[in-house]
Amino acid sequence: MTDGGHVPVLLEEAVAALRVRPDGSYVDATFGRGGHARAVLARLSAHGRLLAVDRDPAAEDSARALVAADPRCTFRRAWFSDLPGIVAELAPGGVDGVLLDLGISSPQIDDAQRGFSFRHDGPLDMRMDPSRGESAADFLARATVRELTEVIRDYGEERFAQSIAGAIAAARARAPILRTRQLRDLVGEAVGARTRGDWGQDPATRTFQALRIFVNAELSEVSLALPRIVPLLRAGARLAVISFHSLEDRVVKRFFSRASQPFAGDAGAARLSIRATQLPPVALALVGRAVKPGAAEVAENPRARSAILRVAERTGAPLPADWPRGVVEAASGRRA
Repeated sequence: MTDGGHVPVLLEEAVAALRVRPDGSYVDATFGRGGHARAVLARLSAHGRLLAVDRDPAAEDSARALVAADPRCTFRRAWFSDLPGIVAELAPGGVDGVLLDLGISSPQIDDAQRGFSFRHDGPLDMRMDPSRGESAADFLARATVRELTEVIRDYGEERFAQSIAGAIAAARARAPILRTRQLRDLVGEAVGARTRGDWGQDPATRTFQALRIFVNAELSEVSLALPRIVPLLRAGARLAVISFHSLEDRVVKRFFSRASQPFAGDAGAARLSIRATQLPPVALALVGRAVKPGAAEVAENPRARSAILRVAERTGAPLPADWPRGVVEAASGRRA
């Protein structure tokens, strides 16, 4: 199933993971071009409901025809962290499943005017929601060398981050860095012929990833959204998350692990002499192992090769009084 050139990743696996009930209520928190949403709708009866959400105005445009044709579907343009208010308005009794397909879609990459890809020359924007925040060009213009180094190193996992940051600072002193090809050429010159160990990857790949993640607050949005979604889930509801790089998968994996363990997985509490029947109930139960695309899907859609799907199910246990503080602090390694 494709829509506007976009091939939904792990389509069958993700929808199966949601265990869609015909009369249930579901949230596709990353509508994109509607591939996953249409698959969920195909499994719903006339009484089922789907709430589709996306921060991208192009996704909103794509959703209009679907919403007009199918009264079971409602769309809201919003960020992940806005989900509690939207669900409270449209599904006050909670939902039976939520799907998050993280990362960037093929139409976003292929549209040169969005500035996501160095393969097409275009304005260096990179915002999924152009109405909020600063563009990548704005950030490059005002950031200190230290800030540039930290963003490229931490979000791109780029070992030449300091060299690239220095090259950006030197270049912008001569002229503003406003185009994707400008930045690509600049990074290529900064990295040069030094051994990377990933010869199949363009030298600018990690820098572009880092800027995109930073500009769109991708990791912080996921970190905020996951604990906020749990109270929206009815008992037995599924939360399915598809991630595309190690940084966001680490956030998802850690949160699921902590939320599925007594005391949020606190190592000190785990050593206490407590009967199993006295352990606090957990909010989530892990469902199976992480799922990756098969060889056939990767061959058909190479952009799927890094995808990984993790699934958890809401238990019937009440959430602790300090939710989500306790689990978030444990997941981040902090304690009050």
